[in-house]
Amino acid sequence: MGFGIYIHIPFCKQKCFYCDFASTAKKVDETLYEQYINALCQEITMYQALFPDICIDTIYFGGGTPSILPPNLIIRALNTVKANFALNSDIEITLEANPGTVNEQKLQYLYQNGINRLSFGVQAVQDDLLQKIGRIHTIKEADMAIEMAQKIGFKNISVDLMYGLPGQTLEMLKEAVFWVVNKNIQHISIYGLQIEENTVFGRLYDQGKLILPSEDESEMMYDYLTEQLPKYNYNRYEISNFAKIGYESRHNLAYWQDKFYLGLGAGAHGYYNQKRVQNPFDIDEYIKKCNQKILPFINEEIVDEKAHIEEFCFLGLRMAKGIDKEIFKQKFNTDIENLYGEILPNLEKDGLIINTQKYIYLTFKGMKFGNQVFSEFLLD
Repeated sequence: MGFGIYIHIPFCKQKCFYCDFASTAKKVDETLYEQYINALCQEITMYQALFPDICIDTIYFGGGTPSILPPNLIIRALNTVKANFALNSDIEITLEANPGTVNEQKLQYLYQNGINRLSFGVQAVQDDLLQKIGRIHTIKEADMAIEMAQKIGFKNISVDLMYGLPGQTLEMLKEAVFWVVNKNIQHISIYGLQIEENTVFGRLYDQGKLILPSEDESEMMYDYLTEQLPKYNYNRYEISNFAKIGYESRHNLAYWQDKFYLGLGAGAHGYYNQKRVQNPFDIDEYIKKCNQKILPFINEEIVDEKAHIEEFCFLGLRMAKGIDKEIFKQKFNTDIENLYGEILPNLEKDGLIINTQKYIYLTFKGMKFGNQVFSEFLLD
């Protein structure tokens, strides 16, 4: 059975102004990094006892800022996975990195010890805009990081870009796209700014102090990205993700294809045996539970059939290829038309989906209004 593993590293140098992920930017003694990885390795061994026969297809170090850690600690966690589980021969192992937290020596060490995919959070290419959103790197550092990674031998590199940022214009976004294309990057993720509570931007927004592009301007940015990136040979394989052929994120595809994965680390979520589990965000609590050899999750939710069907549809529709009808029937012992026969013709009529013999997938318009389509797949 193939599983993915997500490993959460909850440390940052500075919290981005839009970020509500499980991470801390408090200054910590670096001994805490080692204590954290020790606990993480203990969690890995506990899951091995629970799933001794699984094979790992993908490993993803996310955060937070995984690249803030000394690289030997990242590799210690990776080696613990290798020691406890069988690995797919062509396993994808991704590390998220902030360009301001890497150097040639660190990247070289990671590459030599098994990291084979990097995901750089670039977001924008104008230094003043990067400062406005709380990023700690400059575009020069992003240039250097990517060039170093390519020189060392990384052949699978992803870059995150954002649109709808305060003070951002369409021309600025175009500069970012040209920058990425000229770097010969394999994968691009695009994200529209979402204002979240308990973030710097959330507080500024509530105070009326956050000046954002208009809805029309943000829509123009979205349209530009979704129309232009395919012209540069970046295939849109998921609503927010574009890749050159063969460089799709296998780890993220597993989420959208309803595959099981282990979520390791403080604040991580896992999904297996039709249940979702969540670890505590509190780092001390997480470390304490692992050291006591107790699986640290604090929430456990059984995914009943109704929720499973809905999630299968939501996630499947995020992918360009859409919902596989045969897999749906295998999982739920019924044809999808038996459950959604009334809504599918209406969605087709509105130009939001295409319904073929094998797949149901979003049109270009449907991807733009994905949440509207997803809501139609909620079962009463």
